[in-house]
Amino acid sequence: MNATMTSEPVQAGNQILERIIAASSGLVVLDSKDVPALVEQIRAVARHSGQAVYLWQPDTGLISLRDAHVRVPDCQRLGNALRYMKQSMHFGVYFLLGLELPLSAMDATLLRQLARAPKGHLRRVVLIDVPSTLIEHLGELAMRVDSEDSQPRRLRLRDGRWLV
Repeated sequence: MNATMTSEPVQAGNQILERIIAASSGLVVLDSKDVPALVEQIRAVARHSGQAVYLWQPDTGLISLRDAHVRVPDCQRLGNALRYMKQSMHFGVYFLLGLELPLSAMDATLLRQLARAPKGHLRRVVLIDVPSTLIEHLGELAMRVDSEDSQPRRLRLRDGRWLV
């Protein structure tokens, strides 16, 4: 496999992850046009860097994106996964995909608490592809991030090839 082919998803995923980590809130809403490609980019970053990055989905529960076979026990339900995230004292980026409305009052409360997490330890909860009513409900607690780079791309000529 070509080295440029493997480094592209890692580079794109790194940029997205940097914007998420730089967010001023513990709760981030990520807009993406291609969710499966986004998940693969983040998975490539997690495997390459060794960072603690997780994905929660209703059908699979909370799984590590770094180690595909590693599932966090007792985190199938959203409430249990949110409690796990809140109690974790380690660095972690948790992607939530497939949230269904209405959220229970406890789940909504846990999301708000995670948004106001103390600055001492870095934890980000990232909502992917969520309904607009949930975004409105969270208001200013959640920071919006776009998975597409907003800066214009500058082409460079290297070794006779155009690179982004």
